[in-house]
Amino acid sequence: MPLKDYFNFLKKKNKTYTLSYIAIAFLFIVWILFLDANSWITHRELNLEIEKLEHQKEKLKTAIDRDQKMINQLENIDSLERFAREYYGHKKENEEIFLIDTSSINKKK
Repeated sequence: MPLKDYFNFLKKKNKTYTLSYIAIAFLFIVWILFLDANSWITHRELNLEIEKLEHQKEKLKTAIDRDQKMINQLENIDSLERFAREYYGHKKENEEIFLIDTSSINKKK
């Protein structure tokens, strides 16, 4: 109730004081929320950017882990040969490779 008493006191004193206090408070709130260099809008934009970058960081960590596993796997010569055959179509001398398209088989089912 002290706030109510304070407003009653202001009404008794002078209405111009009341209006000036309200106007100053309103301008202060507008300044803090929108116009200041550290405004609420700026903080909101920066927080959204931080969340976006953290999400991107997690994706990149996952990709790094996947690539690191692949690198460790390819250190073995047999794995390296298998990888080259599957992804790049490499073959040994005097060897023929037959590629079978299984996508049309899966579509018929």
